[in-house]
Amino acid sequence: MDEQSIREHAQAHCEALLSGDIGRASQVMSRELQANLGPLVAMLPLPLTAATVESVEMTGKAYLAVLRLVGEGGEIRLETRWKERDGKPTMIEASHIPEAPPPEPLEAEEPE
Repeated sequence: MDEQSIREHAQAHCEALLSGDIGRASQVMSRELQANLGPLVAMLPLPLTAATVESVEMTGKAYLAVLRLVGEGGEIRLETRWKERDGKPTMIEASHIPEAPPPEPLEAEEPE
């Protein structure tokens, strides 16, 4: 298992989500994620109009892949963690990355 194989599996997951095939998208997920699919699907801006793999990197004993999902309901970034299970890359965690709030405008200083 390497970065390229994780990227390929994450991209296949994105393509399945984009086509609306949740069953196929769930095939790369661990049994635990599959058992709790409802809350995961509920956070997605379905139907999707774009789905891309933003980044893949090794973090400790797992790989972290960030997915950018755009749909009619908005846009989210999903952080997914991958490990090898049964000889293949498997998504073991998925969580929404909250967007940072816009910076507060600086108050204009009064002239002296």
